[in-house]
Amino acid sequence: MTDNSSARVGLPERQAAMVRLGRASTTFDAVDAVHTEARTRLLERLQLFRLTPVRVVDLGSATGKSTAELAKLYPQAQILAIDLSRPMVEHTRRRCLNLDTVSPLIGDAERLPLMESSVDLVFANFLLPWCDPQAVFREVARVLRADGLMLFTTVGPDTLQEVRRAWREVDSDVHVHGFVDMHDLGDLAARSGLAEPVMDVDRLQVTYGDLGRLVGDLRATGSTNVAYGRRTQLTSAGRWRAFCEQLEAQRVEGVLSISVELIFGQAWGTVGMAMGGDGAVRISAEELARKLPSEGANGR
Repeated sequence: MTDNSSARVGLPERQAAMVRLGRASTTFDAVDAVHTEARTRLLERLQLFRLTPVRVVDLGSATGKSTAELAKLYPQAQILAIDLSRPMVEHTRRRCLNLDTVSPLIGDAERLPLMESSVDLVFANFLLPWCDPQAVFREVARVLRADGLMLFTTVGPDTLQEVRRAWREVDSDVHVHGFVDMHDLGDLAARSGLAEPVMDVDRLQVTYGDLGRLVGDLRATGSTNVAYGRRTQLTSAGRWRAFCEQLEAQRVEGVLSISVELIFGQAWGTVGMAMGGDGAVRISAEELARKLPSEGANGR
């Protein structure tokens, strides 16, 4: 078997991520301010679409806050809350205990336990940083019905740039995950069989009075370093002290400001598209003809 771990350097190691997220399930809700901001904005965007979904998937549902909101927004729809972390799924189950339309499921976003063309809406808030985005997009393209919608948030490369910069002054190891650029995400979505991907970005600055609160929030949300290629030994007191000094030096007017590059994305399901074993998207002639503009029509 070929070892492709070098190609995954900077990407999250799935098993380690699941352990961290499982541990964070009891502390996540108290410190998920950035997740909440992203979820609120994504739900607002969702209401701009005139959808009457029969089946909705909250993909990477965490503790089920999005699940409960989706159940209220679409009371006639079946809501599937899918997460790979069993403790997170149990929290969703308890949160949505009185919502008859909600079904919490343990499942892998890269190998969804769903039939082809069986879903009308996929809602994914902060899932992609923990996955291979193209694998997720391929699965979403497979399970979305024609004209089904995927809405998601993720973070871009400028996220935690202050933390990355501070560690660079200490050593050359991997300390922060490699986040995918907005334009690359759009390309991956299109190559995976999703139609008309649209991406846009907003930039947040999260301020902290003390470094301990920042570290505590990252740990409480399970957002600590689990990237391939990371140093697996315990960080020495000297190296940690050097990192803290470098980060503290970035304060402005006494405040430590941490960047979040918040990416919003949407894409649509299609008819007659399938992914080949070589990674190419297969498009039927009928579908291609349907998508081509008629002669004399203005392009978009």
